[in-house]
Amino acid sequence: MADFFLKYLTMGCVCARETVTLNQRRYYVRSRLGEGGFSYVDLVEDGSGKPYALKRIMCHSKDDQETAKLEIKYMQTLNHPNLIQLVDSGIKPVQDRTRSILSEVLICMPFFKRGTLHNELEVLSANKSYMTEGRMMKIFQSICHGLKALHDHQPQALAHRDMKPHNVLMDFDDTPVLMDFGSMGSARVMITSMSEARALQDLAAERCSMPYRAPELFNVELDSTIDERIDIWSLGCTLYAMCFHESPFDQAYMRGDSIALAVLGAVKIPENHPFSSGVTDLIKIMLQIDPQQRPFIDEIIAKTENFVSHHEIANRI
Repeated sequence: MADFFLKYLTMGCVCARETVTLNQRRYYVRSRLGEGGFSYVDLVEDGSGKPYALKRIMCHSKDDQETAKLEIKYMQTLNHPNLIQLVDSGIKPVQDRTRSILSEVLICMPFFKRGTLHNELEVLSANKSYMTEGRMMKIFQSICHGLKALHDHQPQALAHRDMKPHNVLMDFDDTPVLMDFGSMGSARVMITSMSEARALQDLAAERCSMPYRAPELFNVELDSTIDERIDIWSLGCTLYAMCFHESPFDQAYMRGDSIALAVLGAVKIPENHPFSSGVTDLIKIMLQIDPQQRPFIDEIIAKTENFVSHHEIANRI
């Protein structure tokens, strides 16, 4: 989903009188936070004035409704400080004269006034400045732990499938929180037929942001297994963006070039940057074109923790 947690003071009011009731609890709509391809998000308050983010998914079919309900299920079962938590949820039938909308699925979540990691990178880019390496790697380390909670999920490992700075909320203490589980699914998918290959490729085209999408999702091959390392590729693009304010493929995307071809080339690290080779080497490790050469999240965490530990020791000397 597009980045929707913008600072609400810059957004206009939707309708101060509109209310939404979820499980006998009333929420008052205050403003529109943003819109994505499949939903939009409002800033709401409960009776005490506490703010929340309310994701509203318009379902045009039973399949849409089941997908939205699956997102709620994931949120109900996942409990980790670096993953977004569910406050409340519900499904409301919609009286649509055109009959194009079946229902509205409502997902109430904590509100992060600070916004997303992408918001912060935009500010840094505008100011032509960078995060300090130590702070950046601590944030990245916590993002990795959030992904690990998905990849280690039982009884079925999960892949986020749309890992990017736009889907990382930032708390005031610099804790990153992964959000938007609308693209999430089983981490390991065996492709045994062309119809399965086409279905996964179409799903990725619909729900996985192109500049952060793993190469194997652009051309899903028969008799292959897609696993959670699609998230590792996206994680590499995310760390690159944390360094240089955009995905390594954003410029190609903006020019209208083929991203499917762009991801098959070696990623170039910009010159004259303030980051150590430890950071840029980590990016290159994650952006291995061959998924079988790409590490799993545990290896990335081990390398990141080693980096952070040595960085802290160096700063104390």
